[in-house]
Amino acid sequence: MKRRTFAFAALLPALAWAEETAESAFGGHGMAVFGGREGLYASHLPMFHTPHDSQVLLRFHLADAAADKALRETLARQPSLWTFDPEAFDLLRFTPGHAKPLREFKARFFAGHFERGGKPQSAEQRVVVDEVMLFRRLSPVQREASTGRYRLIGKGSEWFAVKTIDRRPDFDHIVRLKAPQVRGEVDVPLQGVARPGATVQRAFKAKGLTEIYFETDDLR
Repeated sequence: MKRRTFAFAALLPALAWAEETAESAFGGHGMAVFGGREGLYASHLPMFHTPHDSQVLLRFHLADAAADKALRETLARQPSLWTFDPEAFDLLRFTPGHAKPLREFKARFFAGHFERGGKPQSAEQRVVVDEVMLFRRLSPVQREASTGRYRLIGKGSEWFAVKTIDRRPDFDHIVRLKAPQVRGEVDVPLQGVARPGATVQRAFKAKGLTEIYFETDDLR
């Protein structure tokens, strides 16, 4: 018994070193918030450098039922950009199959962009992750493309299209679509990093479009 105890103790420094040197994306990972009565979604605000070089899309709810309902109603009535500024965590814990997946975290919510004059809400909320809908590591390599892929998410009467970030420079784009006739993913013709709202609407054969988030500076 003593020999086994000694052997385990001898391994502790090596185990600690392995933990310290494991890949991590620890930091403050702000996210765009959108949705409505049918669901709430959060999209990481990515960049092409660590620790923010991953595109992540979550479906979530708030642990506080009253706050959850109020946020859903607000976004359903007036589709617009909200964001949250969460406590620091390792973004890579959203990787599919991660040994320690991140199930919940605390965050402050803002009506608007939390770093660009957004209006802070009164209380910190506990965010519960229901599903990791998308996780992609971003490549910093310069790459051009004449089309961009958009993914449709939602249900009922609330539908949103989110652009896959797959080139550089690129742009982050989230829109709400009215009555889209096309489901799944579609490739949309692009003109550099110009806003392609009307083209996205046509691609999904939607009756209307409301832009929620469009960002180019963070993805140059």
